[in-house]
Amino acid sequence: MAVSVDDIIKSIARYDNSETHHELIRRAYNFSNLAHDGQLRKSGEPFILHPLNVGLILTHLKMDATTIAASILHDTVEDTATSLAEVEKNFGPEVAALVDGVTKISGIRFQKKEEQQAESFRKMLLAMAKDLRVIIIKLADRLHNMRTLTHMTEEKQRLIASETLDIYAPLANRLGMSWLKIELEDLSFRYLHPATYIRINKLLNT
Repeated sequence: MAVSVDDIIKSIARYDNSETHHELIRRAYNFSNLAHDGQLRKSGEPFILHPLNVGLILTHLKMDATTIAASILHDTVEDTATSLAEVEKNFGPEVAALVDGVTKISGIRFQKKEEQQAESFRKMLLAMAKDLRVIIIKLADRLHNMRTLTHMTEEKQRLIASETLDIYAPLANRLGMSWLKIELEDLSFRYLHPATYIRINKLLNT
């Protein structure tokens, strides 16, 4: 989805009219856009569209401007030459802490075989995130990645879908985000059981 920073500003303005907050989001966009310059997603689209989509999802959750700014910056430390110190210098310790938290969670590799291990993994994520907003950013990040999963290899699709179903959908449910949980489960089912998914869709549309 082609999202612009103006779309995010328009969306957050429905519940936050602070020009200072809007300017923070614009600055985060300008910084992130420069950091990700030349990077493309698997779809061939500019990479910056991903953090912008994550930010837009968070406005639908009515998250604060600091969280939205951090979401727009969330891949800069992990995927570009940007340092956490640069993020802190430009946006302050609160935004930097959120970016750092998301970066650390993204660095964890999912290796579960049984549901008990998945539960342990969820507890570890919650324990790692000193600020719950880190988890919310990560959930929005995962939702947009699931929405664009079609561009990945089939093996990668199944791996990410399995991780989403076992880890992130239950986390969304635990945080009371039922619509997000349902969409994550639906998207996961699509890639884990494609034939059944197509058959059910045909039945629903007849």
